[in-house]
Amino acid sequence: MSQQTSLLKFAGPRYWPVWLGLGLARLGSMLPYRLQLAIGTGLGRLMYPLAGKRARIAKRNIELCFPDMPPDEVAALARDHFKSLGIAILETAMCWYAPDDRLRNFMEVEGAEHLEAALANGKGAIMLAAHFTTLEMGARMLSMCTSLQVMYRRHRNPLFEEIMRRGREQRAEKAIPRKDVRAMVRSLKNNQPVWYAPDQSLGTRFTAIVPFFSEPCVTNTATSRIAKMSGAPVLPFFQERLPDGRGYRIIIGEALENFPSGDDAADAVRFNQLIEANVRRVPAQYLWVHRRFKGRGEDYPDPYAA
Repeated sequence: MSQQTSLLKFAGPRYWPVWLGLGLARLGSMLPYRLQLAIGTGLGRLMYPLAGKRARIAKRNIELCFPDMPPDEVAALARDHFKSLGIAILETAMCWYAPDDRLRNFMEVEGAEHLEAALANGKGAIMLAAHFTTLEMGARMLSMCTSLQVMYRRHRNPLFEEIMRRGREQRAEKAIPRKDVRAMVRSLKNNQPVWYAPDQSLGTRFTAIVPFFSEPCVTNTATSRIAKMSGAPVLPFFQERLPDGRGYRIIIGEALENFPSGDDAADAVRFNQLIEANVRRVPAQYLWVHRRFKGRGEDYPDPYAA
């Protein structure tokens, strides 16, 4: 009853489009998986010519990361990326509403033994992730393998924020706001694995400008600080959408040796290299519409200038 009462504050007309979208998403999550893929792909095709600025950002990012790629291949990868974004919309709804038994039919797991070994030390585990279009699915499937807590960035729309938080907390043990580092450290010290995707810099504090695909990039260095404070091992965690509608593979890597190294910038380079390797494997699934190379300061040109 308390949940229903709290949602009444979102009954006003300004929230009706969000409610409509959430209702359609829930209906979509009930469709057969291959049909969801087809609808998501079609949605992405429609989004691309209408995306304007975001499509240009995606192409610019691809140009920066793959400077030798011909223009027609850059455009093709950007189009494939929007197809992946369209699929991700339906995937997110499936993450929130589909039961575990259904998702297990589409899940492959690699490296579960690495997480078991890390937790045996009693200091939790930082599951170091990155922003791919399959991000929500990866976190949901990881929560099916272990008692998981997740760090997340608050959404600007309060209704969507509330629904998103509830959806994650129904599956994960706890959803921790991204800036609440103390709560994350407490969870790690309680031997909890915490999903953490710090590859999008939110400011200049705890950052360093280091290469990402050989391009200077403002990169979050907070992972080193959190690992030092908590003593938790850092395990690379990635996921990928498999071809031919076969589902998803989640990949848990071994705990990083000598991390933190004492050199936060070097640790950030190491993280970026891990992301690069996974981007090369599934390039269309990386989140190219984010301005990854923004905020570098006056010493560097703005790569997104008109």
